[in-house]
Amino acid sequence: MIDLKDNDTKELLRSTSEILEKTRPFSELMMRYRCAMLEVKTKLDVLNTQLSLENDRNPFESISCRLKTVPSIIEKVNRKGYELSAESIERNLNDVAGIRVICSFPDDIYILADELCSQDDIRLIERKDYIKNPKPNGYRSLHLILEIPIFLMTEKKFMRVEVQFRTIAMDFWASLEHKVKYKKNIETDVDKISAELKECAEEISRLDLKMQSIHRRIDNGGSKHRKSNN
Repeated sequence: MIDLKDNDTKELLRSTSEILEKTRPFSELMMRYRCAMLEVKTKLDVLNTQLSLENDRNPFESISCRLKTVPSIIEKVNRKGYELSAESIERNLNDVAGIRVICSFPDDIYILADELCSQDDIRLIERKDYIKNPKPNGYRSLHLILEIPIFLMTEKKFMRVEVQFRTIAMDFWASLEHKVKYKKNIETDVDKISAELKECAEEISRLDLKMQSIHRRIDNGGSKHRKSNN
Protein backbone atom coordinates (compact mmCIF):
# COMPACT_ATOMS: atom_id res chain seq x y z
CA MET A 1 0.00 0.00 0.00
CA ILE A 2 1.26 3.50 -0.85
CA ASP A 3 2.14 5.63 2.19
CA LEU A 4 1.73 9.20 0.96
CA LYS A 5 3.63 10.54 3.98
CA ASP A 6 6.90 9.05 2.74
CA ASN A 7 8.87 11.39 0.41
CA ASP A 8 10.35 8.54 -1.64
CA THR A 9 6.88 7.12 -2.14
CA LYS A 10 5.54 10.52 -3.19
CA GLU A 11 8.25 10.73 -5.83
CA LEU A 12 7.41 7.21 -7.02
CA LEU A 13 3.74 8.17 -7.17
CA ARG A 14 4.57 11.27 -9.22
CA SER A 15 6.71 9.26 -11.66
CA THR A 16 4.05 6.56 -11.97
CA SER A 17 1.40 9.22 -12.62
CA GLU A 18 3.47 10.75 -15.42
CA ILE A 19 4.03 7.37 -17.04
CA LEU A 20 0.37 6.37 -16.75
CA GLU A 21 -0.87 9.67 -18.19
CA LYS A 22 1.28 9.14 -21.31
CA THR A 23 -0.09 5.68 -22.12
CA ARG A 24 -2.70 5.58 -24.87
CA PRO A 25 -5.10 3.13 -23.15
CA PHE A 26 -5.27 5.37 -20.06
CA SER A 27 -5.73 8.53 -22.15
CA GLU A 28 -8.55 6.89 -24.10
CA LEU A 29 -10.16 5.68 -20.87
CA MET A 30 -10.15 9.17 -19.37
CA MET A 31 -11.58 10.56 -22.63
CA ARG A 32 -14.47 8.09 -22.35
CA TYR A 33 -15.09 9.02 -18.73
CA ARG A 34 -15.14 12.70 -19.68
CA CYS A 35 -17.67 12.05 -22.44
CA ALA A 36 -19.90 10.00 -20.11
CA MET A 37 -19.75 12.69 -17.45
CA LEU A 38 -20.82 15.35 -19.95
CA GLU A 39 -23.67 13.12 -21.19
CA VAL A 40 -25.07 12.82 -17.64
CA LYS A 41 -24.60 16.54 -17.01
CA THR A 42 -26.54 17.33 -20.18
CA LYS A 43 -29.38 15.10 -19.02
CA LEU A 44 -29.47 16.87 -15.67
CA ASP A 45 -29.41 20.30 -17.34
CA VAL A 46 -32.35 19.28 -19.54
CA LEU A 47 -34.29 18.01 -16.50
CA ASN A 48 -33.53 21.24 -14.68
CA THR A 49 -34.89 23.28 -17.61
CA GLN A 50 -38.03 21.17 -17.97
CA LEU A 51 -38.84 21.02 -14.26
CA SER A 52 -38.19 24.75 -13.83
CA LEU A 53 -40.77 25.43 -16.56
CA GLU A 54 -43.35 23.22 -14.85
CA ASN A 55 -42.70 24.41 -11.29
CA ASP A 56 -41.60 28.05 -11.82
CA ARG A 57 -38.23 27.40 -10.16
CA ASN A 58 -35.03 25.45 -10.72
CA PRO A 59 -34.79 22.13 -8.86
CA PHE A 60 -31.04 22.47 -8.44
CA GLU A 61 -28.88 25.44 -7.56
CA SER A 62 -25.61 24.33 -9.14
CA ILE A 63 -23.89 21.40 -10.80
CA SER A 64 -20.18 20.58 -10.99
CA CYS A 65 -18.15 17.87 -12.69
CA ARG A 66 -14.77 16.37 -11.91
CA LEU A 67 -12.48 13.59 -13.10
CA LYS A 68 -10.47 11.84 -10.42
CA THR A 69 -6.82 12.88 -10.53
CA VAL A 70 -4.20 10.37 -11.61
CA PRO A 71 -2.53 10.24 -8.15
CA SER A 72 -5.94 9.63 -6.55
CA ILE A 73 -6.67 6.83 -9.01
CA ILE A 74 -3.30 5.19 -8.35
CA GLU A 75 -3.71 5.52 -4.57
CA LYS A 76 -7.17 3.96 -4.62
CA VAL A 77 -6.20 1.13 -6.98
CA ASN A 78 -3.23 0.34 -4.75
CA ARG A 79 -5.26 0.61 -1.53
CA LYS A 80 -7.90 -1.77 -2.89
CA GLY A 81 -5.28 -4.22 -4.16
CA TYR A 82 -6.26 -3.95 -7.84
CA GLU A 83 -3.96 -4.18 -10.84
CA LEU A 84 -2.79 -0.80 -12.14
CA SER A 85 -4.06 -0.84 -15.71
CA ALA A 86 -6.75 0.91 -17.76
CA GLU A 87 -8.83 -2.28 -17.83
CA SER A 88 -8.58 -2.70 -14.06
CA ILE A 89 -9.53 0.94 -13.41
CA GLU A 90 -12.60 0.69 -15.64
CA ARG A 91 -13.64 -2.64 -14.10
CA ASN A 92 -13.13 -1.82 -10.44
CA LEU A 93 -13.55 1.93 -9.86
CA ASN A 94 -16.97 3.58 -9.94
CA ASP A 95 -16.03 7.14 -9.05
CA VAL A 96 -13.47 8.17 -11.67
CA ALA A 97 -16.07 10.48 -13.24
CA GLY A 98 -18.16 12.40 -10.74
CA ILE A 99 -20.97 14.95 -10.76
CA ARG A 100 -22.24 16.88 -7.76
CA VAL A 101 -25.71 18.41 -7.84
CA ILE A 102 -26.64 20.97 -5.19
CA CYS A 103 -30.38 21.33 -4.55
CA SER A 104 -32.43 23.66 -2.38
CA PHE A 105 -34.58 21.00 -0.71
CA PRO A 106 -34.41 17.23 -0.05
CA ASP A 107 -37.58 16.70 -2.14
CA ASP A 108 -35.76 18.11 -5.19
CA ILE A 109 -32.99 15.55 -4.74
CA TYR A 110 -35.34 12.60 -4.95
CA ILE A 111 -37.35 14.06 -7.84
CA LEU A 112 -34.22 14.66 -9.91
CA ALA A 113 -32.69 11.28 -9.04
CA ASP A 114 -35.89 9.40 -9.91
CA GLU A 115 -36.37 11.26 -13.18
CA LEU A 116 -32.75 10.67 -14.18
CA CYS A 117 -32.83 6.96 -13.36
CA SER A 118 -36.11 6.46 -15.25
CA GLN A 119 -34.51 7.34 -18.59
CA ASP A 120 -34.25 4.24 -20.75
CA ASP A 121 -30.56 4.62 -21.64
CA ILE A 122 -29.46 4.93 -18.01
CA ARG A 123 -28.52 1.88 -15.94
CA LEU A 124 -28.64 2.28 -12.17
CA ILE A 125 -25.75 0.22 -10.79
CA GLU A 126 -25.85 1.31 -7.16
CA ARG A 127 -27.84 3.68 -4.95
CA LYS A 128 -26.70 4.76 -1.47
CA ASP A 129 -29.05 7.01 0.44
CA TYR A 130 -27.03 8.74 3.14
CA ILE A 131 -29.85 11.23 3.66
CA LYS A 132 -32.27 8.68 5.08
CA ASN A 133 -29.37 6.64 6.48
CA PRO A 134 -26.58 9.08 7.40
CA LYS A 135 -23.01 7.93 7.91
CA PRO A 136 -21.87 7.66 11.56
CA ASN A 137 -20.10 11.03 11.30
CA GLY A 138 -23.32 12.74 10.19
CA TYR A 139 -22.60 12.88 6.45
CA ARG A 140 -25.74 13.17 4.31
CA SER A 141 -26.01 12.85 0.54
CA LEU A 142 -27.63 10.66 -2.10
CA HIS A 143 -25.09 8.73 -4.19
CA LEU A 144 -25.90 7.07 -7.51
CA ILE A 145 -23.58 4.95 -9.65
CA LEU A 146 -24.91 5.11 -13.20
CA GLU A 147 -23.91 3.54 -16.49
CA ILE A 148 -24.54 5.53 -19.63
CA PRO A 149 -23.70 4.75 -23.26
CA ILE A 150 -21.30 6.91 -25.21
CA PHE A 151 -21.07 6.58 -28.97
CA LEU A 152 -17.54 6.48 -30.35
CA MET A 153 -16.50 6.27 -33.99
CA THR A 154 -16.32 2.48 -34.02
CA GLU A 155 -18.30 1.35 -30.99
CA LYS A 156 -20.78 2.08 -28.22
CA LYS A 157 -19.41 1.91 -24.69
CA PHE A 158 -21.20 1.95 -21.35
CA MET A 159 -19.27 4.03 -18.82
CA ARG A 160 -19.88 4.57 -15.12
CA VAL A 161 -20.46 7.95 -13.52
CA GLU A 162 -21.03 8.73 -9.85
CA VAL A 163 -23.67 11.38 -9.13
CA GLN A 164 -23.95 12.95 -5.67
CA PHE A 165 -27.00 14.97 -4.68
CA ARG A 166 -26.90 17.31 -1.66
CA THR A 167 -28.75 20.31 -0.34
CA ILE A 168 -26.89 23.60 0.01
CA ALA A 169 -26.61 23.03 3.76
CA MET A 170 -25.39 19.43 3.35
CA ASP A 171 -22.71 20.59 0.93
CA PHE A 172 -21.54 23.35 3.28
CA TRP A 173 -21.23 20.78 6.08
CA ALA A 174 -19.38 18.27 3.88
CA SER A 175 -16.88 20.93 2.76
CA LEU A 176 -16.05 21.82 6.36
CA GLU A 177 -15.84 18.18 7.43
CA HIS A 178 -13.47 17.47 4.53
CA LYS A 179 -11.17 20.32 5.59
CA VAL A 180 -11.06 19.02 9.17
CA LYS A 181 -10.47 15.46 7.98
CA TYR A 182 -7.44 16.32 5.87
CA LYS A 183 -6.12 19.32 7.80
CA LYS A 184 -2.69 18.67 9.26
CA ASN A 185 -1.48 19.78 12.68
CA ILE A 186 -4.87 20.52 14.19
CA GLU A 187 -4.11 21.71 17.70
CA THR A 188 -7.66 21.44 19.06
CA ASP A 189 -9.35 18.22 20.13
CA VAL A 190 -10.24 16.32 16.93
CA ASP A 191 -12.80 14.14 18.76
CA LYS A 192 -14.55 17.22 20.09
CA ILE A 193 -14.65 18.79 16.63
CA SER A 194 -16.07 15.55 15.17
CA ALA A 195 -18.78 15.48 17.84
CA GLU A 196 -19.67 19.10 17.15
CA LEU A 197 -19.78 18.43 13.41
CA LYS A 198 -22.14 15.50 13.92
CA GLU A 199 -24.39 17.72 16.03
CA CYS A 200 -24.31 20.34 13.27
CA ALA A 201 -25.26 17.68 10.70
CA GLU A 202 -28.35 16.81 12.72
CA GLU A 203 -29.29 20.47 13.07
CA ILE A 204 -28.81 20.97 9.34
CA SER A 205 -31.09 18.01 8.61
CA ARG A 206 -33.81 19.48 10.80
CA LEU A 207 -33.36 22.88 9.15
CA ASP A 208 -33.57 21.36 5.65
CA LEU A 209 -36.86 19.67 6.52
CA LYS A 210 -38.26 22.80 8.17
CA MET A 211 -37.35 24.97 5.18
CA GLN A 212 -38.88 22.37 2.88
CA SER A 213 -42.11 22.43 4.91
CA ILE A 214 -42.26 26.23 4.74
CA HIS A 215 -41.64 26.10 0.99
CA ARG A 216 -44.49 23.62 0.51
CA ARG A 217 -46.87 25.89 2.42
CA ILE A 218 -45.82 28.90 0.33
CA ASP A 219 -46.11 26.90 -2.89
CA ASN A 220 -49.51 25.47 -1.99
CA GLY A 221 -50.76 28.93 -1.05
CA GLY A 222 -49.67 30.25 -4.42
CA SER A 223 -51.41 27.36 -6.19
CA LYS A 224 -54.68 28.07 -4.39
CA HIS A 225 -54.41 31.75 -5.26
CA ARG A 226 -53.88 30.98 -8.95
CA LYS A 227 -56.89 28.62 -8.99
CA SER A 228 -59.16 31.22 -7.36
CA ASN A 229 -58.26 33.75 -10.08
CA ASN A 230 -59.15 31.36 -12.91
